[in-house]
Amino acid sequence: MGRTVVVGDLHGCRDELEDLLGHVGFGAGDQLVSVGDLVVRGPDPAGTIDLLRKLDARVVRGNHEDRLLRYRQMPPSIAPHLGSLQREVVRVLRRRHWEFLASLPLWLDLPEHDLRIVHAGVDPTLPIERQSPRTLMYVRSLNWSGAPEERRGSILWGERYVGPPHLVFGHNALERPQIHRHATGIDTGCVYGGRLTAMVLRAGEHPPPPEDRSSVLVSVPARRTYYPR
Repeated sequence: MGRTVVVGDLHGCRDELEDLLGHVGFGAGDQLVSVGDLVVRGPDPAGTIDLLRKLDARVVRGNHEDRLLRYRQMPPSIAPHLGSLQREVVRVLRRRHWEFLASLPLWLDLPEHDLRIVHAGVDPTLPIERQSPRTLMYVRSLNWSGAPEERRGSILWGERYVGPPHLVFGHNALERPQIHRHATGIDTGCVYGGRLTAMVLRAGEHPPPPEDRSSVLVSVPARRTYYPR
């Protein structure tokens, strides 16, 4: 019975992913799960996807994947504008990479851990089936009336989410993991020179309460700053 390793936003940081997997001793029987944002801003988007494919990782769709896929699927007249970093990713990705990105779901359930994986978050008032795809990939906070907001705000959606299941998410890069009673944010800004963080759970283990959550969180430092904040 292997472990489940849920890793934060990668942004093309393949080397750091390899560092983290080596640090936790990832091996046969272990399961790798990603909260999305595999590409853009970091040095090796294609290599990152290739490593995830090699390890049969389970991945949810992030906002960066969403933006690139919409660009590829829409007529040029209405496709979202891409900056130079996004255009470089479009240039280096091959058919196998695009097929992988297009296959990514908006959320994943891991019932053995009472866990749900999303990229950004949820509207705490709605069941998962009624969530807007945009919310799942882009939300960071709630406004004064409790509606989802994409910008950083004073009310984090995780403060209002009551579960179950426990949600693990990325997107809102902070220096340290974002810990709530029923949710954990693990984007600690690797591509910005921070750390790459993962939640590591033994077979059948559930995330512990907030005061003990750090016991299942591990991280490795970025090798350098790839993109300034």
